[in-house]
Amino acid sequence: MRLKRNQTPVASPSVEQLEQQLKNERHRIRYLYALRTTVYTILAVAALAILVATLWLPVLQIYGTSMSPTLTEGELVLAVKTKNFEQGQLIAFYYNNKILVKRVIAGPGSWVDIDDEGTVYVDRVAIDEPYLVEKDYGMCDIDLPCQVPDGQYFVLGDHRSVSMDSRSSAIGCVSIDNVVGRLVVRIWPFNRIDLINSNSIE
Repeated sequence: MRLKRNQTPVASPSVEQLEQQLKNERHRIRYLYALRTTVYTILAVAALAILVATLWLPVLQIYGTSMSPTLTEGELVLAVKTKNFEQGQLIAFYYNNKILVKRVIAGPGSWVDIDDEGTVYVDRVAIDEPYLVEKDYGMCDIDLPCQVPDGQYFVLGDHRSVSMDSRSSAIGCVSIDNVVGRLVVRIWPFNRIDLINSNSIE
């Protein structure tokens, strides 16, 4: 090999250097593969969580005081998608592009009446409401007694003096098609995490 003037020969890499480079390249490929797999897994889990939250277990935040003291403003609750509801259960439903939370008082076909003191009657029987702090006739502008239409529910807030609910002709009875789900668990704040009991004050 001829060298030009002032040109030094380039040493060929040793076998050890080639093996180290090959090892480094394999390590880089394994790292990239692990990173890509981790990212895909995180994306898949996130997508699944969003799908579950949207289709089966919506997470809702409480606004206002219409459900106090059972639920207070700022709390987060978990709802479950279902089409079957019983008296006393809490449900969330769509109203004017908002989601409201109220308590089921009567189902399809039942007759509802409320006296001047705020006692609620379903099919002429006064219902027991231990979750109330005080009764109130509230903002009622519907004709009573009223019969709940098929496929709908009569709902009331627990804070009867301020709650806008089925007593108002603006809301009326809630169609099953507008129900987001039944509230089952309070998940925030941490010191209040528990099941939502339909029969007592939380």
